[in-house]
Amino acid sequence: MVPSIMNIMCNIAAGLLAALSFGLPAASYAAPPIEGRASVIDGDTFDLGRERVRILGIDAPELAQSCTDAAGRSWPCGQRAKAALRTWLGSASVRCVPAYRAQGGRPVARCTARGRDIGGWLVENGWALDFPRYSEGAYRTAEQGARRRRIGVWAGMITPPWEWRVAREDERRRASAAPPNPRCPFKGNINADGRRIVHAPGQRDYAAVRIDTARGERWFCSIAEARRAGWRPALR
Repeated sequence: MVPSIMNIMCNIAAGLLAALSFGLPAASYAAPPIEGRASVIDGDTFDLGRERVRILGIDAPELAQSCTDAAGRSWPCGQRAKAALRTWLGSASVRCVPAYRAQGGRPVARCTARGRDIGGWLVENGWALDFPRYSEGAYRTAEQGARRRRIGVWAGMITPPWEWRVAREDERRRASAAPPNPRCPFKGNINADGRRIVHAPGQRDYAAVRIDTARGERWFCSIAEARRAGWRPALR
């Protein structure tokens, strides 16, 4: 029996739903290539026109990340990776073919310039790591070569960027949960509506509130101090 068009469409829809349920990236099968001159953001990300593109299958050190050299001295490997990519690309035309769009809509793509795979060039020269979770080992050999030659981040030691990000997030969470001054435990939170609310120890939401000073949130030493600064007390 030949399946009806309706049955075929239902099967396709079910497959897409299953993929989303398992958290798989939304594939951009029909996405056109993105081309232009790159404005480098960091060692594995750049802007092409209005699109911010993340290179597929590699992970470069974060801008704030440091590595250690052979003598154990710290050096800004994240900034150096960005500079290396910017210098190598220069004014060359870049062409990226999106594999999928990450959460938030950013394209993750395989990109080429100067006749080379950009991810391959970065890993080969020690400015990025093969990202096994997404590369399927595509850059493993290039990374092994860079390690043997002790170039780029392999001149000493590097914490894999994915591990560094997790550690930084853990530090941020710990810092946001505990007051820097034990005498000032009142949490000045800014909620999704922009309202400034101060939470006192023992209140219902106190433990769940995290303070992000980059957003203007802060700690207070008393409710009175928070009121003077424009925060209102939480109701419970």
